[in-house]
Amino acid sequence: MPKLQIIVSNQTNPFQNVAVENYLMTLPEADTVTMYLWKNCRTVVIGQNQNPFSECDVERLEADGGFLMRRRTGGGAVYHDDGNLNFSFVIPHEIYDVDRQFQVISGALANYGLEVEKSGRNDLLCSGRKFSGNAFSVGKYRRLHHGTLLIAGNMEDLKRYLKVKPAKLQKHGVSSVQSRVVNLAELNSAITADGIAPHLVSAFESVYGGRAEVCDFADLVSNADVQRIYAEMASDEWRFGRWRQFTADRTAQFEWGGVELSLQVDARSNVITSVEIASDALDLEALERVRQLLTGASLDVRPDIDGTIGNDILNLIY
Repeated sequence: MPKLQIIVSNQTNPFQNVAVENYLMTLPEADTVTMYLWKNCRTVVIGQNQNPFSECDVERLEADGGFLMRRRTGGGAVYHDDGNLNFSFVIPHEIYDVDRQFQVISGALANYGLEVEKSGRNDLLCSGRKFSGNAFSVGKYRRLHHGTLLIAGNMEDLKRYLKVKPAKLQKHGVSSVQSRVVNLAELNSAITADGIAPHLVSAFESVYGGRAEVCDFADLVSNADVQRIYAEMASDEWRFGRWRQFTADRTAQFEWGGVELSLQVDARSNVITSVEIASDALDLEALERVRQLLTGASLDVRPDIDGTIGNDILNLIY
C-alpha cells in the first residue's frame, strides 16, 4: 500500500504554489501518493503553449493587481481566485490512474449530494455545467494531475480577464463562458473552498485505503529548489517571452483544442524557417513534433506525420 501525503498551502501567491507543485514532481520516492491543495489570489493561469495576449486581458489583470501565470502542462486558460480551490495529485507512474483520482473529487462532492460527470478528457461537470478543468504532465519519476474546483469564484472577474474565442463557445453550444461554467456554491450553498478540503482528504484516504500524513508547507517553501523554481515561473521570460511578438497567420478550432500558427518562410526557397504554435491542446508532445517537423520543411511538399493533431495542423498549411 502506498504512503499517502497531504499538503495544504497556507498562502495565495500563485508562483509560490506552483513552485511547490513542480518541486514535488522532481522527488524520486516510488511509494508516495501526494494530494496538494492550494488557493491563488486573482490569477489567470494559461497552458504551456498558449499565447497570453490571446487568452487574457493582461493589461487589465495586472492593473487590478492580478497575476498572469503559465503552467508546465497543456490545456486552456482558467481563472483562479480565493473563492476557488486547486488540487494536485502527484503520483508515481506505477500507481497513477486518472479515473481513481477523479473518484476523490466525486467522493468529496457526494457529501454535498452532487453527482459528478466527466466530459471529454479534462473537464468535470455538475448539472451539465463545468466546475473543474484538469491538466496532466509526465515527469521522470511521477505524473501530475491537477485542476481547479470552481466553488465561489468571481464570475464577473472571470469575464473581465479571460478572452474566450467564439469558435470555442460554439463547439460547446453555449453563448458565453459564464453559461458554460458553474460555481459549486450555486448548486449547494453549503460548499466553501475551506469547507470542502476535509471531504477531499477523507475521500483521498478512502480511495487509496490508508491514513495520510500532513506535511508542513512552510518547510517546502523554504527549500532552495522551490525558491529557484519560483524565480523561473515568475519570470517575464517564462510567462511572456516570445509571445510579445507573436502574430497568428492561421487559426482554427478542432475537437482536440484551438490552434494559432505563426510561420516565417524564406521567400526564395519556400522553406519554413521558424514555427510558433499557440494551442490549448493537452498533448504537448504532439505539438512539439509538429513544430520540429515543420521547421525546415518546404511549403512545396507536405511532410508525413502520424496523429490527428499533426494532420489537422498540416491541413491549415498545405
